[in-house]
Amino acid sequence: MENQVNKKSNFLLTVIICLFFAIPETIAQKPNILLIISDDLNTRIGPYMNIDKHTPHLDRLANEGVQFTRTFCQYPICGPSRASFMSGLYPETNGVLNNNDQPGSYKKETPELAEHPSMAGFFRENGYFTARVSKIYHMGVPGGIERGEPGGDEPDSWDYAYNVMAPETLGPGKLELLSPKNTHYGSNFARMIIPDKLEETQADYMAATQAIAILENRAGKIPEDGTNKQRIKKDSPFFLAVGFVRPHVPLIAPENCFAPYPENEVVLPPLKIGENVPEQALRRQNGKVFGMNELQKRQTISAYMASVRFMDQQVGRLLHALDRLNLREETIVIFLSDHGYNLGEHDCWSKISLWEGSVRVPLIISVPGYESNYGTSCSTITELLDLYPTLTELCGFAGKEPEILQGKSLAGYLNGANPDNTDAYAYTVSYQGRDATLRTDRWRYTRWGENIEQENEELYDHNNDPEELVNLADNKDYKNVLDEMRIKFEYAKSKAASGLK
Repeated sequence: MENQVNKKSNFLLTVIICLFFAIPETIAQKPNILLIISDDLNTRIGPYMNIDKHTPHLDRLANEGVQFTRTFCQYPICGPSRASFMSGLYPETNGVLNNNDQPGSYKKETPELAEHPSMAGFFRENGYFTARVSKIYHMGVPGGIERGEPGGDEPDSWDYAYNVMAPETLGPGKLELLSPKNTHYGSNFARMIIPDKLEETQADYMAATQAIAILENRAGKIPEDGTNKQRIKKDSPFFLAVGFVRPHVPLIAPENCFAPYPENEVVLPPLKIGENVPEQALRRQNGKVFGMNELQKRQTISAYMASVRFMDQQVGRLLHALDRLNLREETIVIFLSDHGYNLGEHDCWSKISLWEGSVRVPLIISVPGYESNYGTSCSTITELLDLYPTLTELCGFAGKEPEILQGKSLAGYLNGANPDNTDAYAYTVSYQGRDATLRTDRWRYTRWGENIEQENEELYDHNNDPEELVNLADNKDYKNVLDEMRIKFEYAKSKAASGLK
């Protein structure tokens, strides 16, 4: 009898244990997310250029994750690009086609999306503690950040939001205007070299410090005998979005960041412009917008690289904090930029253009548990709006994300399950959506204007012309390619505007 009782007890215990392990993963067991966004950063960083010791902390992150080598933004200026990847929707669907400093972002522009959660909002709705530090949606730099304003933030995304108030043009250094034709410090070129000892006065340093404080809060042990409330959603994983404003102009960095880039050693890109390039593609040429001489061009590139280096140092501080707090092995880390940036290619500068350098961005994703793929790269054409469905899948919410999302999950490229997809494409618009470009595995097709007109198209063969120097749109030998790209362009255009239909 006693043996029968023992057997029955053991059986019940076994059932209980099995049931325990069959319980779905609780919210407390979900991975944390650290999303790091750089402002106006092109792919002139170590992992993409093999530049030794330029961005050592991003080099480290690339070695601890997967580097996507052909990721493209959906609009090459800050506001629309950020609203796109945070909403998971193309700009034509979410309605954000300009920089807008009014809180609400896409929900304000398109009231039909008032109930559509942003990427961070989705995780907030599903139990995560979500926090924003500095610029995630559009925020005026330098003006808005000098005033400590939230800009065009989407407040439903966050349990906690922190706006950095930084000196920028008012900082502890000499502000040097480098673009005589443009005196607007949010869109011109200017530099400021600050003393190393005052680096903590700068926007990105302060943003990193606040982000580290949030990590400390989430990792800290709550006193057993305390009765006060120490943190919001105390047992929840976190979604922490940290915005660094460099290398957005004005180009400000400490002396140590300028030292490796002497202006007299800067090599300017060759000034090559095809004869049949549409005039619309050249609206950002130096003589039309900036008026820089050769020295000022060199100083601009030197200051840009210095700003990138300073931003990289802040990335390093965040990664070090994750290690120190034993959070790294349970935190997905993503690094990206909102769009690309021209530094003299085609004699074009800054953003807004539709060249490869204007729309291509860095994207690095590091996922704990996927170590077998660390240090690898993925060359499939991808879009920034793919990030939303990627994170929902990685965190166990596949099938629960909003059906309206227009991107595709990249999870299969992170765990090695997916081979490169040569049929993928990236679609990008600019100038309030009037002009657009389509990038496929081999070709880039750009159209300036709604319809096909004389001399308003570009076609580039990236297998043979990665710098986009030879426009093949009027070459009869490529008529079949042009016709095919026109069809693909119309399909992508229709899809990008179809989200609410």
